[in-house]
Amino acid sequence: MKPVLEQATAADLDEVALLYDSINRYLADHTNYPGWKKDVYPAREDAENGVNQGTLYVLRRDGRIAGTVILEHKTEPAYGTVDWGLDLTAEEVMVVYTLAVHPDFLGTGIGKALMEAVIAFCREKQVKAIRLDVYEKNSPAIGLYKKYGFSYIGMADLGYSHFGLDQFELYQKIL
Repeated sequence: MKPVLEQATAADLDEVALLYDSINRYLADHTNYPGWKKDVYPAREDAENGVNQGTLYVLRRDGRIAGTVILEHKTEPAYGTVDWGLDLTAEEVMVVYTLAVHPDFLGTGIGKALMEAVIAFCREKQVKAIRLDVYEKNSPAIGLYKKYGFSYIGMADLGYSHFGLDQFELYQKIL
């Protein structure tokens, strides 16, 4: 059965928080492409905010949350420093945040399923573009985004240099 993107509820918070902890533990022991850190990002508070704002979505496989993503219309202030090539309102743009796959599901197609579900969701919502940022050294994520037709727009400093994350690549997919 194909995984389905569902809006997360308060009942999902514990499992999403465990997913974030599992990812951060995994990244601490392996190449940490996104630069995420336990108790910094992503953390339970990010999941709680996503549930409260109705922007956190989960993808289940075999009854477990295998992946998550936050989808919202709000962009980072640094997004205004580049030319996106289109003059769109916030409501015409969906921004992808915190796309995450549980380590138990790495290599099983959950990342691809998340991207396909995000694109289908955005088409259904009739947004005109999907935008995102990715740490410049996160080559697996960059490869995934390019595979799904996202175009490189430019570089931006999102203000995370104190975490060693100096530059982020910005991508956009026109729908």
